[in-house]
Amino acid sequence: MNSNDTPTTALPPTPGCEVSDNSIAQLVGQVYELAPPAERRRLLEQLLKPLGVLSLVAVANGIFASIRLRGGWSEMQVRAEDAQNVQPGDVITLVNHVQQVSVQAVDGLADLLAASPVLAGSAVTALLITLLVQRARSRPDVDDE
Repeated sequence: MNSNDTPTTALPPTPGCEVSDNSIAQLVGQVYELAPPAERRRLLEQLLKPLGVLSLVAVANGIFASIRLRGGWSEMQVRAEDAQNVQPGDVITLVNHVQQVSVQAVDGLADLLAASPVLAGSAVTALLITLLVQRARSRPDVDDE
């Protein structure tokens, strides 16, 4: 098998096989660790969107609240130096929290990662995308009325 083969993306969903939220968080942390600064910023912006300031204060000693407030509320942009200061363990904690508030925000990482030529080729990213897509497909549809 060569490095371009990604068999994990071709696997069909396994009936009855649930992926734990913690496994997803760990994989996001690994992807974050591998990501270049621009991709780290995009990952953080996606994850911070659904959270309010009070929620962010409680996560990772408030590091994300300061990032959110510094960037402005309406047009949040994570600065490169902010992303550089965030450690993979902080991202794992953030993802675990975000999944309690909006699992769709975490599942939305699949599109973001698939669109990144830098990250899409890594095995851990391929596995994460597969698990996020499987989880999203296994969830019942919610009607927005």
